[in-house]
Amino acid sequence: YLGEQTVKNITKPVGAYRVLMEPRVTKERGAGFKAQSTRRRVAFIGLAAMLVIVAGGALWQFFIRPVAPTVEKADPKQMALPLPDLPSIAVLPFVNMSEDPKQEFLCDGITGEIITGLSKTRNLFVISRQSTFSYKGKPVKVKQVSEELGVQYVMEGSVQRSGDRIRINAQLIDALTGRHIFAERYERELKDIFALQDEITISILSATRVKLTEGEQSSGAKKYFEGKQGLDCYLKMLETKKYLQGHNIEDIRAAGRIAEEVLAMCPENPLTYVMLSDVHWLTYWLGPEQSRRESIEKGIEMAQKAIAMDDSIAGAYSELGLFYNLKREYDKAIAEGERAVALAPGMVSPNQCLAMTLLYVGRSEEAIPLFQKAIRLDPVGSTGLYLNFGHSLRAAGRFDEAVVAYKKSVQRAPDNIFAHINMAVTYIMVGREEEARAEAAEVLRINPNFSVDSWARSLVYRDQSETDRVVNALRKTGLK
Repeated sequence: YLGEQTVKNITKPVGAYRVLMEPRVTKERGAGFKAQSTRRRVAFIGLAAMLVIVAGGALWQFFIRPVAPTVEKADPKQMALPLPDLPSIAVLPFVNMSEDPKQEFLCDGITGEIITGLSKTRNLFVISRQSTFSYKGKPVKVKQVSEELGVQYVMEGSVQRSGDRIRINAQLIDALTGRHIFAERYERELKDIFALQDEITISILSATRVKLTEGEQSSGAKKYFEGKQGLDCYLKMLETKKYLQGHNIEDIRAAGRIAEEVLAMCPENPLTYVMLSDVHWLTYWLGPEQSRRESIEKGIEMAQKAIAMDDSIAGAYSELGLFYNLKREYDKAIAEGERAVALAPGMVSPNQCLAMTLLYVGRSEEAIPLFQKAIRLDPVGSTGLYLNFGHSLRAAGRFDEAVVAYKKSVQRAPDNIFAHINMAVTYIMVGREEEARAEAAEVLRINPNFSVDSWARSLVYRDQSETDRVVNALRKTGLK
């Protein structure tokens, strides 16, 4: 229990009334009897007062005390997904209560850091940021969130920044009972935001009775962002992450520019290097073909620098594994992916990255459960998650399921050219040529200069026959 001010039901003081007992004392009984009578009177008064307090407390507890606020209960039978065996939680995006709309990214960053901190706890099932942020700006009920994401607990909150001070209101609800587990208000100086995020995280774990193991005491973010300059770097990093979500080359370049600014300000922060590695990963796929080799080498360099500074960052190993795939150094890629999953088994990215490596080396049957785990952690799912899941299903011969996965990828990003390409390939493989050509037309709509040969050179399957099978199918759609 850690909050500065806790909003919960507190037992009110009960008035105790003085009981007066005035027995007559005769002269004949003497002074000794009078003293004994006084002691008895005091003891009786104390006992009577105690009885009044106990009775009043019982009256308050069972008849007068206001009932904790409740919300409409979720129905386990209506869950879109089965409840996990572990305590499960979804942290909704905190609402920006500041007058400045530019503080929105700060609210999102705080929510994201809390989710990340919780995700590092092995004994808690945490829905990913991608899925909970699908509710951002929408009027949703706790019951709806619980049933759609398949979780017991839902957390809501708000953030208000005023100058160098920040106030966070947070409440945790047990959706199955409809009761508030806690509702707390935190107010600190902005420089203490990292300690505050850890405090909220630990409050949640305490309230859900999740035991921490060694190494899970905090998110660790505080040590990277000391002082005023550290805070400035943190705020810039939040801005960079916003651009990384764009998945187009203009946003990726903007993210790269800001990340370089962060690097100049805080060169000893390993998280900056992880972010730059991610910039190079996306540049490989979205940038010009001639820069691919440079993207690979720089991406590996950045990930290795991060690990040299702090070997406990799962994201750095995930990035490194992905780049080793591009270099076709598959054994290294598997080793790095396994390290990432061991460090953060409850996070989406490590599971997805290892699954992608297993797919590339022809172990699609092993990749599918990892993708399924990632999707359970992220039920809404990103376009990339469903895209790669589709690849594994197709490689395993589960074509109809692959088409479903690719369609979900397109639903989340209608202009995801890779989803349209692979849907076209899959339709050819099952003899649905008309639908394949429709997808090929979408490819040309998105990129009129699309080249099958250029795209083929980006494929990294260990078995060349798998690459040939996919490329030959794509050519049958009429694409050149």
